[in-house]
Amino acid sequence: MRTATIERNTLETKIHITLNLDGQGDAKLDTGVPFFEHMLDQIARHGMIDLNINAEGDTHIDDHHTVEDVGITFGQAIAQAVGDKKGITRYGHAYVPLDEALSRVVIDLSGRPGLVFNADFTREKIGNFETELVFEFFQGFVNHANATVHIDCLRGHNSHHQAETIFKAFGRALRMALTPDERMQGKMPSTKGSL
Repeated sequence: MRTATIERNTLETKIHITLNLDGQGDAKLDTGVPFFEHMLDQIARHGMIDLNINAEGDTHIDDHHTVEDVGITFGQAIAQAVGDKKGITRYGHAYVPLDEALSRVVIDLSGRPGLVFNADFTREKIGNFETELVFEFFQGFVNHANATVHIDCLRGHNSHHQAETIFKAFGRALRMALTPDERMQGKMPSTKGSL
C-alpha cells in the first residue's frame, strides 16, 4: 500500500493529511478555505488519490499560511507514500481545458525541487481566495515532495477556470508520474541509480 500520514503543527497552522496513491479519488477536506478545498478535490479526483486533509489555521488573518502549509504537508505525504520511487513512471504531463481556459502541467519526481509557474490570472481574487496563493501551494509542494513541476496556464479569461485547469492538470500529471511502469520491474527510473 502506497499510503502516508503526515502531521504538521506550527504556531500558525495544524495540518493532518492521510493519503492513498492507489485510491479511488475520494476526498474529505476541511481547511477553512472553501475554494481551496474545491481545488484540492480536483487533485484527488483526477489523480485518483484518496485524500483526507484537516487544517486549522490563522485564517482570521488571511489564508496564506493554511494554503502554503497544506502544500508543504501534501508534498511530504507524497514523498513518504512513493518511497524509494523504484518502478514508477517518474514523469507525468497533462493538458486540461475548461471552456476558454487551458493549462499544461509537467512533473518530474526527480528528487530535486523546482517550480516554473506561468499563470497570469485575470483577477486577484476568486471570491475571497487570493489567486497568488496558487503559486504558494505549489511552491510548498515542490520543496517537500522534491519534485520538478512546470505549470503553464496557456489561456483563459475566467480566473476560476484558469485555476481549475491548473489543479486538474496537476492531478492528472501526478497520477501519470506515480503510476508503476510494468516494464521497469522495480528498477530505479534514473541512470544515476537513485532519485
